[in-house]
Amino acid sequence: MATALLAACGGGTSGVEEIRFTFSKREAIPFMTQVVKDFNASQNEIRVEMDTSGPDVISASFVRGNPPDLMLANYNFEVARFVQRCAVSDLSDTEAAQKINPDLLPLMEQYGACPGQITAIPYSVMSASVIYNKEIFAEHGLEVPTTWDELIAVCDALKAAGIDPFYATFADPWTVNQGWSDYSIGGSLDVLDFFGQMGAAGTEVGPDSAVSFEKDFLEPLEKMQYLADNYTNSDAASRTYDRGNVEFANGNGAMYLQGPWAFSEIAKTAPDLEVGSFPLPMTDDPADLAVRVNMDLAAMIPTGSNHQEAARVFMEYLFQEENITAYNESQLGFVPQIGGAEPSDPRVEGMIQYYNEGQIYQGPGVLIPRAIPTQNYMQAVALGDPAAPILRTMDKDWARLAFRQPAPEAEVTE
Repeated sequence: MATALLAACGGGTSGVEEIRFTFSKREAIPFMTQVVKDFNASQNEIRVEMDTSGPDVISASFVRGNPPDLMLANYNFEVARFVQRCAVSDLSDTEAAQKINPDLLPLMEQYGACPGQITAIPYSVMSASVIYNKEIFAEHGLEVPTTWDELIAVCDALKAAGIDPFYATFADPWTVNQGWSDYSIGGSLDVLDFFGQMGAAGTEVGPDSAVSFEKDFLEPLEKMQYLADNYTNSDAASRTYDRGNVEFANGNGAMYLQGPWAFSEIAKTAPDLEVGSFPLPMTDDPADLAVRVNMDLAAMIPTGSNHQEAARVFMEYLFQEENITAYNESQLGFVPQIGGAEPSDPRVEGMIQYYNEGQIYQGPGVLIPRAIPTQNYMQAVALGDPAAPILRTMDKDWARLAFRQPAPEAEVTE
């Protein structure tokens, strides 16, 4: 018994080194539990204990000086602050880092970086775009639109047939933010370049800056508003995400601006419904088509871990081709490696071409700090409030927030 207790603490006569692995995607816990079990069974030197307690507990552990040994977490501003402060280890010499799709590196760095290091390695990329009912499109002889004019023509044909072109769920502000506004803006401008310039402008963002929310987001959001006003269900203002999944599954609406997480919910009501996906066209140039992506999971090893090498061994196991491919296949994700296997699910097939060609963007909704209530702003626009004054307020919010941020050289390494 004493030997077993010592081994469980990461030491002892057994020689088994225990590492704590935090995993933050709740719907994939059963899959990752099996991966951990398989790894532990494959060797007798390292034992992985999985922690699914969530980001708040992870943050607290950094403060207490007892961070996890390996993190596989949703990559956002909350997690990236550990990267910005160089509180996670440089992984640039790992095999996993060498295989990263280079198109993804600039997107990772939009959240900040530890200069000269690769400290977070993407594990799963989720692509999102318009979900459409293939059966309705086929019944009415409609092709997937690739330009704004084609989109309006499709909407007019559906409306004439008594079908709501889009099923909208404006009662939940997040659905407007991640779908309606993100797709509209991402299909209209270079999101990476825009936020790069916004970051450089900082406190100077406003009517005289080279870029601003009011200057650059106004046209896309007015087009979004046009679609919302003319081509959505009449009760969109009172419809929630949960209701939307059921209604869309029942054939109410031909298009739905949601990510791949909605597929499983739709299938609960209509398991045999044929659905597909395509990028929302916002200009009359098909070359502008792009799909929204987010770094759904990224691997990091905190510098405060006392089990650096063991954590690397397990991390490399996670990134083995069969493991990373199986994980992404199970979650409808894209493998973020050079030459990574393409998803086989026909529901995401319409996004593969754009992902492979690097026609991707991160949604503005996740690139604007949470201190700015973007979800509520975008919901107000979708419900009919004028976009210009709202975007003017966002410019002021951005400048005010930039004023409160410490200069880069003032960052403190944790």
